Amino acid sequence: MIRNGLPRATLYPRRVCLRTGHVCRKFSKSPALNWPQQWHKKPTHQPTACLPSLRTYHHDSTTSTLDFEPDTIYALSTAPGRAGIAIVRISGPSCLKIYKTICPSKPPPKPRHATLRTLYDPFISASASNILDSDALVLYFPAPNTVTGEDVLELHIHGGPATVKAVLSAIPRCASRNTIRYAEPGEFTRRAFQNNRLDLAQVEALSDTLSAETEQQRRAAVRGNSGNLGRTYEAWRQHLLYARGEMEALIDFSEDQHFDESPAELLSNVTAQVNIMLDSIASHVSASHRGELLKRGIRISLLGPPNAGKSSLLNQIVGREASIVSQEAGTTRDIVEVNLDIRGYLCTFADTAGLRTASTTPSAQETNPVIGAIEQEGIRRAKAKASESDVIVALASIESSSSPQGWEIRYDAETLSIAAKAQQALVVVNKCDTVPSETLSDLLSSFKLTASAHFSDKAIPMISVSCRDAQTRPKTQDPGNIDQFTDQLVALFKDMTNLPPDLEDLLGVTERQRQLLSACASHLRDFISEASISSDNECDIVLAAEHLRSAADCLSRITGKGSAGDVEEVLGVVFEKFCVGK
Repeated sequence: MIRNGLPRATLYPRRVCLRTGHVCRKFSKSPALNWPQQWHKKPTHQPTACLPSLRTYHHDSTTSTLDFEPDTIYALSTAPGRAGIAIVRISGPSCLKIYKTICPSKPPPKPRHATLRTLYDPFISASASNILDSDALVLYFPAPNTVTGEDVLELHIHGGPATVKAVLSAIPRCASRNTIRYAEPGEFTRRAFQNNRLDLAQVEALSDTLSAETEQQRRAAVRGNSGNLGRTYEAWRQHLLYARGEMEALIDFSEDQHFDESPAELLSNVTAQVNIMLDSIASHVSASHRGELLKRGIRISLLGPPNAGKSSLLNQIVGREASIVSQEAGTTRDIVEVNLDIRGYLCTFADTAGLRTASTTPSAQETNPVIGAIEQEGIRRAKAKASESDVIVALASIESSSSPQGWEIRYDAETLSIAAKAQQALVVVNKCDTVPSETLSDLLSSFKLTASAHFSDKAIPMISVSCRDAQTRPKTQDPGNIDQFTDQLVALFKDMTNLPPDLEDLLGVTERQRQLLSACASHLRDFISEASISSDNECDIVLAAEHLRSAADCLSRITGKGSAGDVEEVLGVVFEKFCVGK
């Protein structure tokens, strides 16, 4: 039979590699998705839309899979500039030819063994005057079990700029034809992907590894580079393709072939398994937000009334004068942002303008209670910055007053309301050095009751600090409680980013992958909606199967496997971030 101009493919349940066309007769089940056993016994119609891909990627075993020999590429894999050692990486079919040309009198080194060699200028008789580098280490890695899946040659040479330049200039002259060239950014990794040494999820994790600046970023990138995510998404894609094939078989063969299941039973079974997959996708999407916090950094806004000590606290955190400090209230008018590594977490602190209203009673330090246009703009920007922050540090300060105690905690009610709505918040009371410890305890207890009206049932993490003590008494243990403040922040960071040990791989999910997972979930929900139509309105199995195809395509774009059409575009975006030599 012919459908859409293509011959029908009736396959028994098996896994088909969409790149090579090879068939594995043993069907592998995922432990999390137990598809009905009878699906493994009856003929299955492979979805017609996959057939062009099968035709494209299938190659006759008697013919070569490549009509041409790929270029051999080379690049400096270590940082440019003066160094003790420089590593030149070469990948491609001409690796041994290059070796024999620059080491003409020595046999090829034993695979994967470092060998001491003297490198000579090619096509010039080997002599002391033509040495490129003496005492170089040479390593040879034969295909296919290499980083790129091709022959790889590494030259560990002395890192002087002149030596590196001489060796790099000699390599392309080792071939008579123009088949050896300098690598493009990320080309070694691209070849690893093309030769199935890495999937697309691992390529993205490698990009994160190269750009990691903090310990937590490194840990998240290493988790993503394990390959577990790619294997999980590929297993999901295979299950969706298989379920779609079963449904299309029901369409095409329902009248001339016996089936163990009725259409209603088949839809019910597929729907049950799709619901399980949706739960798994939801956990991956949720975890991706935690991973993104580690990658882009946690945004923290310092919010509070004028002269509460926001700028002083920022300066103590970063260890330098990042923001202007003055006794005059309202010194900070614009946002001052500082990036900082706090115990492995990348953070972006934002010092903001003090929040107040025109009716606010001015303190002793405030000489001008009127809010001008510039200050109003600063307040607007402070609120906008707070709305996009992950953590709000709400500052208040201890000031003298006419109360019986002689002291009060001056705060801004709007600041507390904003902090209560934030993802995470920490209330900080500054200038605790101005009152005795007994008075401080009473003031904090009273203020905590006041703040609870804004935070409702949420816990209120609160700490008192003294920026003046931190500056004037640096040799004391934890001057000004700044270390305790940092401890509180790190506890919030852990709560925002930590996952159970069995789910830590999900920290490697990228923003692009999260968007595709969300799109996949949307298609699966459309499938469930179509499959759940009442018996009065018959389900359109063709439309339901199309929803499964769209969901599988989303997963294909994550791993780079299958027939997703935009994988090359994705690779181009990913490799733009890579350095030459990787």
